[in-house]
Amino acid sequence: MSKAIKTPKPDYSIMTPGQGPVLADLIVIGGGNAALCAAICAAEAGLSVTLLERAPRVYRGGNSRHTRNFRCAHDAPLGVLVDEYAEDEFYDDLLLVTKGNTDEALAKQVIASSPEAYEWMTKQGVMFQPSLSGTLSLSRTNAFFLGGGKALVNAYFQRCEALGVRVVYQATVLDMHIEQGRCDGALVDVDGRQEYMRAKSFVVACGGFESNKEWLQEAWGPAAKNFLIRGTPYNRGEILKQLLEKGADSIGDPTQCHAVAIDGRSPEYDGGIVTRLDCVPFSVVVNKDGKRFYDEGEDVWPKRYAIWGRLVAQQPDQVAYSIIDNKSSELFMPSVFPATQCDSLPELIDKLGLPAEETLASIEAFNNACADGEFKATELDGLATNGVTPAKTNWARPIDTPPYFGYSLRPGVTFTYLGVNVDSSARVTFDGHESENVWAAGEIVAGNILGQGYLAGFGMTIGTVFGRIAGMEAANYANQ
Repeated sequence: MSKAIKTPKPDYSIMTPGQGPVLADLIVIGGGNAALCAAICAAEAGLSVTLLERAPRVYRGGNSRHTRNFRCAHDAPLGVLVDEYAEDEFYDDLLLVTKGNTDEALAKQVIASSPEAYEWMTKQGVMFQPSLSGTLSLSRTNAFFLGGGKALVNAYFQRCEALGVRVVYQATVLDMHIEQGRCDGALVDVDGRQEYMRAKSFVVACGGFESNKEWLQEAWGPAAKNFLIRGTPYNRGEILKQLLEKGADSIGDPTQCHAVAIDGRSPEYDGGIVTRLDCVPFSVVVNKDGKRFYDEGEDVWPKRYAIWGRLVAQQPDQVAYSIIDNKSSELFMPSVFPATQCDSLPELIDKLGLPAEETLASIEAFNNACADGEFKATELDGLATNGVTPAKTNWARPIDTPPYFGYSLRPGVTFTYLGVNVDSSARVTFDGHESENVWAAGEIVAGNILGQGYLAGFGMTIGTVFGRIAGMEAANYANQ
């Protein structure tokens, strides 16, 4: 799926609050990890649950089908996780990438709940595998899904089926009738036919607005036209916008998002995790003018890879180029598209369409600034440049061994951080007051914890923890 999705025009004549039967105890809006966790927990508590998935069945699962791991705290080896990853270290890692822009209480709640969530996932049929070559640095902090995010999504849908959850595909929620923080029902287009669906309670877990290019341009300006969307094209943010218009308290900055540097040849939508390029720490990165613009070796990749989408977005034409030599060609996960390869730097620079004189000068200045020292590919090695701006603070080795390899980079947006404010029970707040019957989970609440930056696998942790909470809290409400 590589094209934009259109939203049907609402027929408000059939939106009749307070009239007609109540469809279910709970309606869950969304079909990704958080939505599925909420549906499962509510169904396990005895609720009748209807899950509305905007995508057709083949594309079900939202961005979750493109994921591959779950970040988890643990005091001792847990499943496939080795050694320990204390809650305090986890939180310190979060503070490092967010620069303190996080809700401390909610962040610590998610972190503390992650081991229990891991155990719960296994009981739902999710299977994990040890870290593979190229991801060994994460074997202590992140548990990898056997079969990737698609397998996780399929396991959850199978569990939903076993619990009697009604799943409706190609169901686009056009509006929710909310007054004073209480929702009566939702106007839904189901494969071209509109109906008003009522329920006792609602969980909103339908992602951010990253696939809505018009909204991205409102936040970013014309540069957003050149963004690529790594995830599902179905996350257009209409329900988020409506919630905010109906008084839901907002959280987050519309320009903050999980955006990584991806291969410039990737499709506009739905390229997924395979389009990410992990070569940056071992490369020289220049913009279209042949100039370096940031420290490629600032930190280990799982902590810093998510800043590179924003960095590239700030460059002319929102494009950059990563250049490496043969010494580093096998130190990162293979790319889905082969690199441009040449036996000389001038030839490579020409093929990449870069200005020869400026690019060669940048690489020469970098090479001359590299110092002797021990290179350690999997940890911060302090092998830094001296006398060049910007400095490269780790893994700085000259680009001097043929053949040479080059990749074009573009900003790849995964999900946006603007969302709705929630409390510790995942309940949405409207004008500072708790909603009576609306909860939220997943990317639509991520901005409560991720004010900026990103930690690998943490989006799945937030979605799992708050998805479970939302489902259980909705069950408590509906069972009263």
